[in-house]
Amino acid sequence: MSSRRARPRTGLTREKVIDAALAFVDEHGLAALSNRKLGAALGVEGMTLYYYVPSKASLLDGMVERLLELSAGDLFSEPDGRWTDVVSEFAAALRRMLLDHPAMLTVLATRPAATPAALALLERGITVLREDGVPLGDALDVLNAVVSFTLGHTLAEVGETPDHEGTEPDPNQFSALDRDTYPQLAQAFATGTGLDAEARFHRTLRILLAGFAAEIDSTAAQHD
Repeated sequence: MSSRRARPRTGLTREKVIDAALAFVDEHGLAALSNRKLGAALGVEGMTLYYYVPSKASLLDGMVERLLELSAGDLFSEPDGRWTDVVSEFAAALRRMLLDHPAMLTVLATRPAATPAALALLERGITVLREDGVPLGDALDVLNAVVSFTLGHTLAEVGETPDHEGTEPDPNQFSALDRDTYPQLAQAFATGTGLDAEARFHRTLRILLAGFAAEIDSTAAQHD
């Protein structure tokens, strides 16, 4: 559908359209998203939305952009502390955002940052690491690894695949494991040992970043 026939609507902006799309997906799921339904939620004709988001792809790209902005905008614009602290805070913010918008998990996992604003945000993130002495290739590896880890961990936390609700396993199926057959697992599920998702996320993230930092510092020392 061409945006040539679309016309702007007083009071409507691209940001409002994208925020409304996120709210719609939160309530109805990604599969239900369409310009007609989103337009109805905004009180306008679906055709009007093409003025702000010319295609479904551009709408999804805008939604990815918005979530990244909400997760990292201030952190990358005004970094405080060493690069490992900034990246750790970004990962924690991204996880919280994904837990608030679980239907967007697969979108963030499969759509790269493509809009000028999203690319500018990525550029700022890389710059934060570069200005703290991290080589360009390592900076990209760090951000890719941290985002991939955060997406995967959060998907496991959510416990269901977006748009496949109802197919997830019963969370109580492990509560009565036979202690003779599965002594370690039975103890873990009975006591909750190792089952705190948030604690596991932060511990693993800390180890991941410490490993990167140690290798980067070691390589730098070898070249001094």
